[in-house]
Amino acid sequence: MGAQDAVQQAVRDRELVVEQAHLDRVYHRLEEKIHEAEFLMDDAEKLAKVGTPGALAERDAQVFQASGYLSRLNSEFEDFLFGRIDLLTGKDGKRGPDGAFTATEVADDAIGEDGSTAVIAETLHIGRIGVLDTDYAPLVIDWRAPAAAPFYRSTPKDPGRVVRRRVIRSRGRRVLGVEDDLMRPELSATLDGTELAVVGDGALMASLGRARSHSMRDIVASIQAEQDLVIRAPAPGVTEVGGGPGTGKTAVALHRAAYLLYQDRRRYAGGILVVSPTPLLVSYTEGVLPSLGEEGQVAIRAVGSLVDGAEADTYDEPAVARIKGSSRMLPVLRRAARGALELGEAVPARLRVVAFGARLELEAEELAAIRQTVLGGTAPLNLMRPRARRLLLDALWARSGRGRHLVDAELIAEARAAFDEDVSDEDAFQDFLRAWWPVLTPRAVLAALADERRTGRWARRILGQREVRQLARSLRRLDRSGTGPLSVHDVALLDELHVLLGSPPEPRRPREADPLDQLTGLEEVTTYADRMYERRRDRAERLERERTEYAHVIVDEAQDLTPMQWRMVARRGVGATWTVVGDPAQSSWSDPDEAALARDEALGSRTRRRFELTVNYRNPAEIATLASNVLRLAMPGMAAPRAVRSTGVEPEFRVAGDDLAASVRAAAERLLEQVDGTVGVVVAMARREEARGWLAGLGDRVVALGSLEAKGLEYDATVVVSPAAIADESPAGLRVLYVALTRATQRLTVVACAADQPDAAGVPDLLRE
Repeated sequence: MGAQDAVQQAVRDRELVVEQAHLDRVYHRLEEKIHEAEFLMDDAEKLAKVGTPGALAERDAQVFQASGYLSRLNSEFEDFLFGRIDLLTGKDGKRGPDGAFTATEVADDAIGEDGSTAVIAETLHIGRIGVLDTDYAPLVIDWRAPAAAPFYRSTPKDPGRVVRRRVIRSRGRRVLGVEDDLMRPELSATLDGTELAVVGDGALMASLGRARSHSMRDIVASIQAEQDLVIRAPAPGVTEVGGGPGTGKTAVALHRAAYLLYQDRRRYAGGILVVSPTPLLVSYTEGVLPSLGEEGQVAIRAVGSLVDGAEADTYDEPAVARIKGSSRMLPVLRRAARGALELGEAVPARLRVVAFGARLELEAEELAAIRQTVLGGTAPLNLMRPRARRLLLDALWARSGRGRHLVDAELIAEARAAFDEDVSDEDAFQDFLRAWWPVLTPRAVLAALADERRTGRWARRILGQREVRQLARSLRRLDRSGTGPLSVHDVALLDELHVLLGSPPEPRRPREADPLDQLTGLEEVTTYADRMYERRRDRAERLERERTEYAHVIVDEAQDLTPMQWRMVARRGVGATWTVVGDPAQSSWSDPDEAALARDEALGSRTRRRFELTVNYRNPAEIATLASNVLRLAMPGMAAPRAVRSTGVEPEFRVAGDDLAASVRAAAERLLEQVDGTVGVVVAMARREEARGWLAGLGDRVVALGSLEAKGLEYDATVVVSPAAIADESPAGLRVLYVALTRATQRLTVVACAADQPDAAGVPDLLRE
């Protein structure tokens, strides 16, 4: 080690000791806060024994506060403390509620008369949650607080009060490393009489080079200015966020959810819904929000998991997906819902009942007229059933002629009530109504579309004959009740059918008696403390049934939503504010114009603000340059985001021999040796199951996935198998290929087949400049 290196190492070691001492102080304070929360929990148990309404309400408030605090404090996240900013004196001496000075402008006398010296007036540490010492001075500033904004927004061009920005890497109670950026390199600043030290070559570049796991690393410690503007944008209306691969759109969306809750928890107590394109991306990102200090108020759902009781677990062929996703399915479903009323095994053509000893009948023509009258309404079909019942009784009453012999209105009403009760109690009438106007389920109606002849009638002049055949055949995987594998497009159709059909009224279930009710007269249905002891699964299911609309909706990878999926998502945010994140160049939907119309309908007349992320933090320049060749084919004229780093490692090209499986496996094995993290192998959708077999036994660090499953994910290295096969699988294939090529943070290998027409260097035709 040279003399200069030894000096740098000594500085680094000294600064690690400084930050470790501060982190020790933070954890000591956290332990004190945990003891306070535990005391509140114990006190709440004592209050519960009092048994009065006031004591129970106070218990609930204490338990809610203490349990939430305990949940957050007992979790030791990676990088609990991750940042620090050293600031010049501000123009005023006002402090905010977090204990930090509120000034953003530098005081006139903060910099010496020579223009090159200054004294650090304030140091703030940034972390997952805010922590104050016993004197209410800030030990840690919550990353969402206004005082933390300069950590993300300060640049050498616009430094504000910031002189040094430090990123701190820690795990649990141990500081692992520090990296500094100087925002005012022209200043010689001192802190407590000592010159301000600078460690490392830049925080952002260091964070980008780390190995990935299969779970998303939140980028709260390396959010840059353009991303921070999105996260802290005003909530009302719609915030639209564009940006190419690697610009951090998903991470920004999740950080925005946490920020909105921090800013206005009461407003967003109705919940925030994050809609992700795939279950893989949900599992990849679901740990981010707890690590940001938020848990329980944000639901992250895949598009195929938005409907209660339905879960997408299969894929449609591209041609079928285009049919099911199109808005043309809306009139088809409307016809199917009404046509399903006559799908029973034995729909009765005649109604026969006995009322007060007389036989009454309604023939097929009369029944058809009644049905037509009922269907003239706009209510959901299952909610029309009471009207159908009433009109049947009206027709039977008229047929009986009993009202003709009565003059007094009161007597007529009494006779009619007795008639209705007599007829309604008859088994024959009840059996008829069940068969003639059955309670319909979305699954059963969807399954009915598997009959090609029936679907042909419902889709006449809407779908072509070939489309009818493709639609019907895709649904033959369902039985008559609709049980069977569902695709992500089927789930959107089920949601639409639920609206068209409506839910029949459910009988009210009596609540179990609480012994406490007899002692206090208090009918306490449920309290927070009681709910804490429910089984986690039961509680989650109950909450999901109760919540059908959200206060804020975040749509990730919005460019992939079909028109029918936009309708499904819109229902969950009728009164919500929205954040919509996407990139047209990565769209896998074949008709962007049709989807744009559905998107505009979903967002309505809400005020919109637009942001564009322009920096690619994920891909090294060598990979980004290769991917841009495909972007030019997929979206001529669209600019790729700017890659900010270079590794010097060019993408590798291999031509598969007779054994494609062996070629892909060998490429994956080589990458596993070259990187410390994960390797993703991306193939055309039709080969994803086959590809998993190719990689059997290679361990957890390698994963095979179809091209549509790669959306939003990132790996240290990727293998893209046969670009031509991916590009040819749908009209949006070139855009899907662009996504596949931009998943790697370090290395990319492309395995070409004969169909790729590789040149002498193995470069497929689609990837050549």
